[in-house]
Amino acid sequence: QVHLVESGGGSVQTGGSLRLACVVSEDIFEPGCFGWFRQDVGKEREGVAVLSTNSGKADYKQSVQGRATISIDNAKRTVFLQMNNLQPDDTSTYYCAAAPSPTNACPFASWVYNFWGQGTQVTVSS
Repeated sequence: QVHLVESGGGSVQTGGSLRLACVVSEDIFEPGCFGWFRQDVGKEREGVAVLSTNSGKADYKQSVQGRATISIDNAKRTVFLQMNNLQPDDTSTYYCAAAPSPTNACPFASWVYNFWGQGTQVTVSS
């Protein structure tokens, strides 16, 4: 069983930055998909950024394009999400997710991902 543990959430003002981290309990599996999702109470979980370890291709939710960067440090078994110019609409609980997959383009569909972290809260005040 793979365990994911997120950290790095917090409260920032509009325009601020945060770097979320997700430590993976095992070596980063390849090929695989890793992603960051977010979910508000009463709403569906939505994909923010996904990354294929097979191709290195990253994809982003349109509203965070240009403000977010997903990356992996294999030596540290950690997946990062750097978020800049944060906006109040970015306020949410952020989850790290992973799935073994040979795809070169990882999906945003949450049902594809087998393993999930417990979430970390990001709050952006205006």
